[in-house]
Amino acid sequence: MKIPFLLKLIMGIGLCLGAGLVGSMFTTPNVPTWYAQIQKPAIAPPNWLFGPVWTFLFLLMGIAFALIWHKYGTIQGAGVALIIFLVQLLFNILWSAAFFGLRSPLLGLIDIIILLVLIFITINYFHRVSFLGAYLLIPYAIWVSFATILNISILILNR
Repeated sequence: MKIPFLLKLIMGIGLCLGAGLVGSMFTTPNVPTWYAQIQKPAIAPPNWLFGPVWTFLFLLMGIAFALIWHKYGTIQGAGVALIIFLVQLLFNILWSAAFFGLRSPLLGLIDIIILLVLIFITINYFHRVSFLGAYLLIPYAIWVSFATILNISILILNR
């Protein structure tokens, strides 16, 4: 059965926003408590900025997912590219669980480094099929790179 692009788009965006929702279950309760009390670097954005930025990034990720799925024709055909995407999405959720849920900047740092590598691998695989699909992930890679710097800074400041 051929799935129309619009349905793939809705499913891709839903998948990514769903991952964000799961991650927020670890994050939201800890922002006004633990995160408010730890030392943060001067470059740390205000808390209100994270929600809109992540929502935007998850939308871009969902569109990229749908484009790759559509270009390959089937989810099985997209195989490795979408599997790597799903693995990096899992590490995205795990970062929230490690950093906020476990309140561990060290585990968060280990996870986010793996996540960043997986994002670049995903971009590489997506680029082979769809330039747009790959380029839609660049803001995500930039934001996670910045988040890695924040994570390192928080780890150092709170030793």
